[in-house]
Amino acid sequence: MRYQVPDPYHPALLPLLISAEDALARLDERANRHVVEDGFRERGHFFDAAAALWVAGELVHVEDLVLHDAHMDARAPTHELTIAHSVLRARRRIWLADPAWALSLPGLATLRGEQGNVRNAGDLLAAAPSEPPSTLEDSAQLEEEEEANPMAAEFAAIDAAIARSQQLLEAHDMDALEIAERAARVTTQEPVGQLGLLFDEEWDEDARIDEWRHAVASADQLPASLGAALLFDAWDRIEPLRRQHWLGSLLVSAYLRSRGKVTSHLLTFNTGQKAVRHERRRAQDPVTRWSAFLEAMTATADLGLKELDRLSLAKTQMEMRIRDRRSNSSLPALIELVLSRPIVSAALVAQHAGVTPRGALNLIRELGIREMTGRGRYRGWGVL
Repeated sequence: MRYQVPDPYHPALLPLLISAEDALARLDERANRHVVEDGFRERGHFFDAAAALWVAGELVHVEDLVLHDAHMDARAPTHELTIAHSVLRARRRIWLADPAWALSLPGLATLRGEQGNVRNAGDLLAAAPSEPPSTLEDSAQLEEEEEANPMAAEFAAIDAAIARSQQLLEAHDMDALEIAERAARVTTQEPVGQLGLLFDEEWDEDARIDEWRHAVASADQLPASLGAALLFDAWDRIEPLRRQHWLGSLLVSAYLRSRGKVTSHLLTFNTGQKAVRHERRRAQDPVTRWSAFLEAMTATADLGLKELDRLSLAKTQMEMRIRDRRSNSSLPALIELVLSRPIVSAALVAQHAGVTPRGALNLIRELGIREMTGRGRYRGWGVL
């Protein structure tokens, strides 16, 4: 579909644009080189991943996401929790890459999960090494190994046969999976939701991605906040990836970083979207949608400033408690862990500090951080 760009300089948008630009500038200036910058950035990944599912109509608890990321699940992970963890990993991948990487074709392909694979067994067999070493040095080394171990040649032949058989089985499974997916696409014509697992033949993702990328040139001609609003609204209207609709907000944050508007961290835009009503975010009027976007951006910046205040105060209080501790104490490392996670458990502290669960409880008590769960079976502590 062709995205129609509305008037970006509508009179109703100008006050909101000024407010958003000012709020983002203040947040980036303060977060850059802040004493809790690393913890603020890492906590933002978790909060934004949970908020992305909230915007999509699903509920994921942040504490479950923290434990799932640490491979310490308190219960079997749900489908929504798995998707939230995908958002978390995508945010980390975007942050570690170059600012403009996520908007490029290789970046989008990686975030979509596209990988080069072998389509048939012939390619697998052609890729498998089957010839003996050709150089004199390799041949001499092989003869020495055979003399040292008379069964080396037989074992090598067995290993090669097993490898070829495994490659054939993998190719067969791959072909069977492709046939099953093709049959599913032919037999169903029902639309899928944002968290669906089926593919629709008529939904040309590549063409829609190209259409969305064409909007980047128009966004570059606008102020950073308005350009981000254009890209987000275009993603929402075009819907390039129905199974990864949450990727649009991450790309908007990456775009703001590539424009130099927010360079200290990857903006947690989904947390600000929670403060805007759904009716305004999904309105038919484009000016209303853009207004909602700018309001969400301002709300995101305000929440970020408050988060910096909380983390800075918590860090000061915890450092005052360990002022007279010995130099090899585990408490300083625990402070960094507490500041980088929305919630910590005794098992997580024990793993990070290399102590027993009983010792972890003692460390938590010495830091004086607040318990957040209030449950006997599962206890968690963190900075509110």
